[in-house]
Order: sequence, then structure tokens, then C-alpha cells
Amino acid sequence: MSKSKAYKDIISYGRKVVATEKKAVSDLESRFKNEKFKDSFTDAVESIYRCKGKIVVTGIGKSGIIAQKIVATFNSTGTYSIFMHSTDSLHGDLGVLRKEDIILIISKSGDTSEIKQLIPNFKLLGIKIISVVGNPDSDLAVLSDIVLDASVKAEACPHNLAPTSSTTAALVLGDALAISLLQKRDFTSENFAFVHPGGNLGKRLLLKVDDIMTKGSDIPVVGINSKLKDIIYMISSKRLGCACVTSKSKIVGIITDGDIRRLLEKNWDNIDNTVAKDLMNPNPKIISKDMLAYSALELMEKNKITQLIVGDYKKNPVGMIHMHRLIEEGL
Repeated sequence: MSKSKAYKDIISYGRKVVATEKKAVSDLESRFKNEKFKDSFTDAVESIYRCKGKIVVTGIGKSGIIAQKIVATFNSTGTYSIFMHSTDSLHGDLGVLRKEDIILIISKSGDTSEIKQLIPNFKLLGIKIISVVGNPDSDLAVLSDIVLDASVKAEACPHNLAPTSSTTAALVLGDALAISLLQKRDFTSENFAFVHPGGNLGKRLLLKVDDIMTKGSDIPVVGINSKLKDIIYMISSKRLGCACVTSKSKIVGIITDGDIRRLLEKNWDNIDNTVAKDLMNPNPKIISKDMLAYSALELMEKNKITQLIVGDYKKNPVGMIHMHRLIEEGL
């Protein structure tokens, strides 16, 4: 086989998989027009929303992996849940269950022996069973309190064997449950940040300017009548590329190292007599220490600047923040 032919075959295989799984998701979306499915989905969301215990999600094989992802999405969007392996639960893990819990079972066939062995225990405890099944006529579907049809017409596997389209449909349905619950709970970006404190996401939603700004004696500050040599010394020694200009302790301007370079390029004759008020930008961007650090970064990018003065309500300088510091934080 030529290299060109092999390349075309690979692209064709890949596109066919995507098209098959896209069709499975499209069919799933169409079910939301069906009254029976709408009732089942609504009942599932309402039951989970009113649950006084936890949501225990279980499955085996590929369905177990999908169950773990659904648990992760639930927990990150305000729905308390745990994963229980169907096989391990037959050997002691059923001890995590309480009658106020809800069981969410993910199964393609709905006839897996390990799952079916668990049903009597769930019934004995009086736990509500919600199932996401690929076969709505299966034993599991019959025994469940609420059934969500995640059936697909074909797997993306050419032999129609390897779970591909079916796991995609189950995963999407799990996301639909999680996000519907998020909306019903009015789960805000602040709530989201609380459970995502690490990484860039948490920093964007939680990190304040006050947490990372330069403070106290490290703030480069010069008076309105400070001479050029003193301004240069202040900018160089504090290493922020700028100096805040004050008059009677109030912010009146900012001088950057770029301002000094431009002065030296065009005004050699009067350098000795130059003071801060001749050089400063009298309209600096001043932010509050309570501003989100990510919002400060957006403000810098919008105005094409690299430093911001942090001031209090009286326009006293309380800090300064440089874009490099924000980048160091991974924002």
C-alpha cells in the first residue's frame, strides 16, 4: 500500500468514528423531545437535587470509567457523589451505602451479572435507583426507579463491539445531569472556584491583587518635584520599571522607564532641570487591592501597559503590580 493511500485510509477511519459518535449524540439530543424521556430526565434531576445523602455512581468496565468521570463532574459542580466499583461492592464496599443515598448505575447492556447481583441489596436498603442504560428493555431498566435511555444505533468500532459511541452517549448524559443540577442550585463561579482552588482556574477566580502586589517600602514612590536622577534611582532599585508620583501622599501620576527613554531621545538640553511633574503621565490607571488579579491582567492587556498602581479610596498608594508577576502566577 502506498503512503498516500495509507494516509487517506487513516483520515477516513478517523472521520468515520467522529461522524458515528456525532450521530449518537444527535440522537440523544432528539430524545429530549420525547415526553417519556423528558419526564425521566426531570425526575432524575429532581431526585438528585432533593437527595439528603450522596449520589453513589457505579459501573463496570468502560461504563465504570465513565461513572468515575461523572462523579468528578458532579463533585466539581456542587453535587456530592462517590464512585463505587460494581465488583468491589460485592466484597464489602456496599458498606458505604445509606438509605438516604441514590444509586446511579451506568451500563451499556443493562444485564451485567455483577450489577444485577447488587439490585436486591439496593432494594433492601430502600435506595432509589437511577440507571443510564444502552438497552432500555434490559433487566436493569425494569428494576430501576428511573431509566435514562442512552442507547446508540451503532458503536464506532467497525465490529460494533468496543464501547465507543455508547460510552460517549453515557458521558454526555452524565454531563447533562450535572449541569442541569448546577443551574438548579444557582452554583456560581465563586462556588466553582471554591472547589477548584488549584491551577489556573482557581487563581483566575480567587486570586486578588492584594495577594501578590508589591507593598510597603518596596513600592517605588517619588514626589512630584523629584529630580530625574532620583527618579531613575527609584525605578532601578525597586525593579518594577516605573515609579508612582505623589503629592501630599496622594497619587498624581506614574513614570515608566519608557517615559525616561523617550525624554532622553528628544530633550537633552533640559534634562538637569526635569522633575517628575514634567515627565509623568497624570492619568495613571489605579486599581483596588480587592480586584481579581486576572481582571488586573485584562486591564493591562486592554491598555497595553505592564504596571498598575494600587490605591485606596483616598488615592494613597498601597501597592503596585507588574504584568510579570501575574504571568509568574500562571494567569
